[in-house]
Amino acid sequence: MTRHSVTVGDTPPFAQDDGDTLLQAALRAGVPFPYECSSGGCGACKFELLSGEVHNLWPEAPGLTDRDRRRGLRLACQCQARSDVQLRARLAPECAPAVRPARRTARLLEALPVTHDISEFRFATSEPARFQPGQYAQLYLPGVAAPRSYSMSNLPNADGEWHFMVRRVAGGKASAALFDFMKPGDEIALDGPYGMAGLRTEPERDIVCVAGGSGLAPMLSIARGAAVAGQLEKRTLHFFYGARTPRDVCGEDFLHALPGFGDSIRYLPVVSQPGEDKWTGKTGFVHEAVVAELGERLADCEFYLAGPPPMTQALQETLMLAHKVPFERIHFDRFF
Repeated sequence: MTRHSVTVGDTPPFAQDDGDTLLQAALRAGVPFPYECSSGGCGACKFELLSGEVHNLWPEAPGLTDRDRRRGLRLACQCQARSDVQLRARLAPECAPAVRPARRTARLLEALPVTHDISEFRFATSEPARFQPGQYAQLYLPGVAAPRSYSMSNLPNADGEWHFMVRRVAGGKASAALFDFMKPGDEIALDGPYGMAGLRTEPERDIVCVAGGSGLAPMLSIARGAAVAGQLEKRTLHFFYGARTPRDVCGEDFLHALPGFGDSIRYLPVVSQPGEDKWTGKTGFVHEAVVAELGERLADCEFYLAGPPPMTQALQETLMLAHKVPFERIHFDRFF
């Protein structure tokens, strides 16, 4: 095994093992390297190479602007050391991993349908599953060149179970690998946990979860975590689900199993394209429904978002610009 030494600023050197990116190596060492998507899209993990040599896995990654490239910046999630290296990056204490990520072998237990195009894939590892509700893991799937990030829908557990809700995407290699080729007993590599949008325990504000598509998974994990931790004894969790059509609506059955459903846990689905179906619930965009439902209470809530980028972007702008919700109360990981 080839190991290279990596130094970021004044932090003690740490090792990068074969196959890891600089970001993975930093987080495994507990270094608070800033990041969000881990896949080259968000640009949060930019760094400057001061010495040594790195291999860039994706030079065209959209997380870098033309100006970034002219300045010689790179993305830690897309670079691997080829010698001992020294980096300059703006570390952030809040990015220190509560649970350091690790790579392990996971065995597929079963796949359960959630909707017509979303299934929950349940994997098991030999070690306990340790993560924060709302985090994600990277799955190394057969026939797929790069790992894919999926959020866990369950809670950390001693049985080593990791549950992921995945939507079938037309022409998608990752979803095809899961839906069409993998069967119970098959094994993959699972790397995690990752993510900065895990459930917070300190605030005593009402909780708002807003999900769309397979973003249901981390929001369910957040809701389950809040219920189990007793966070809903004195506050309310508002769970919004944005769907395109009535047959895309999901999530209520899972929430119904939690203590407090209908009282401290309130579920509101919103359909943007009801068509001619006999849909009697809310229609329109989910971010508009959030504002209409909560009104003046918005500024007193803690928000967790997961879904298509247009949804999370619209809601973030609405909350911050129109309703002055502080950025630190809005939690989501950007996936691309």
